[in-house]
Amino acid sequence: MANQTAPFAPFEWMIAWRYLRARRAEGGVSTMTWISLIGITLAVFALIATLAVRSGFRAEFVDTILGANAHVTVYHIGEVSAQTGRIDRTIADYDAMTENLRAVPGVTRAAPLVRGQVMGNLRSRNAGVQVYGLRAEDLASLPRIADPETSQGDIARFEQGIAIGSGVAQELGAQVGDRIKLISPNGVRTAFGTSPRINAYEVTYIFSAGRYDIDRVRVYLPLAEAQTFFNREGVVDEIEVMVDSPEDVDSYARALLQSAGERAQLWTWRDASGGFLRALEVEDNVMFIILSILVLIAAMNIVSGLIMLVKNKGRDIGILRTMGLTEGSVLRVFFICGAFTGIIGTAMGVILGCLFAIYIDPLFSFVNYVMGGGVWDPSIRGIYALPAKLNPEDVLSAVALSLGLSFVVTIFPARRAARMNPVEALRYE
Repeated sequence: MANQTAPFAPFEWMIAWRYLRARRAEGGVSTMTWISLIGITLAVFALIATLAVRSGFRAEFVDTILGANAHVTVYHIGEVSAQTGRIDRTIADYDAMTENLRAVPGVTRAAPLVRGQVMGNLRSRNAGVQVYGLRAEDLASLPRIADPETSQGDIARFEQGIAIGSGVAQELGAQVGDRIKLISPNGVRTAFGTSPRINAYEVTYIFSAGRYDIDRVRVYLPLAEAQTFFNREGVVDEIEVMVDSPEDVDSYARALLQSAGERAQLWTWRDASGGFLRALEVEDNVMFIILSILVLIAAMNIVSGLIMLVKNKGRDIGILRTMGLTEGSVLRVFFICGAFTGIIGTAMGVILGCLFAIYIDPLFSFVNYVMGGGVWDPSIRGIYALPAKLNPEDVLSAVALSLGLSFVVTIFPARRAARMNPVEALRYE
């Protein structure tokens, strides 16, 4: 009759629940159960929190790149100029090329660009800046730049002055309405050589792209003014392109090259930031392995607790076996004991990890307050705050890892209990 009992019958759950609720005299078993439970909870919490921060950091990094930079930069292969004898990479027919690139399926934006590096000056302060020459309508189409929630001033007045990053404004002590000087060593060409060019512009717009390395150095000038300032009359340095699916940017390469002409070459955002993204991926894999080992160590506490439980319940196992309980039933009883600890610990760890990811901003603000500020340095990490993004895939992978390890390690002490000889178990009772 016992052989016909269905697996995980109610009486098996009843016995397992009785063993988990150890009496005061069996406090050692109860203590090991709590240690196992807390260990699994903390390990799963650490794994989910780390995965959330990892995903948030990558998402924030990619979003700031794609929101303030071109997904694809189109430029010309250098040719030796007959007039100067220097290699010339500028684009003369940029309006026609821009229209051709806009016609490519999937392209959402194409804009001619002049680029240069100069010195910015306001009163006694100086800062090295990168100048981007763009048309007003093209600047307004940059998501991270034309964001009214993070900016100051009026972007509609861009043609009347200059737009600067919040880091540049802080470095120079500039505010909207101030006039800053741009100083270029390669300026006015005269019969006696090239003399520095110094122009003053009114700050009409201050933006914050969300990346320290962008806000700290970037300045936007109207395209026509930038062409004059950098001696690029009638030409541009490159054309920046944005596409519908930046993650699949390589799939647009052939169509863009065909539309841009024979001399065209492409430089994608993956080419520019690929090294950093690969470093993030390697770090992600290493952290997952390390935290998986932490989960394994926590799961091994279940083994210790079950071994103690089997030893303390040797007499009970012998009696149950003589009453007709099968080896399978005994195995399932102790498997339930271990698996139940793993399930409860995993559930609590998931709850704590999800709460950490959801409320990371107030938690980080509290830590920053306790430490006296300066915990997060944007000049080192590139972004202004610790991000977290809760992905269902990350949570499921943590749950699967924790439960899988908990179930596997539970089998071994459960099998030891099932194979215990009832005669040996009762001999000295």
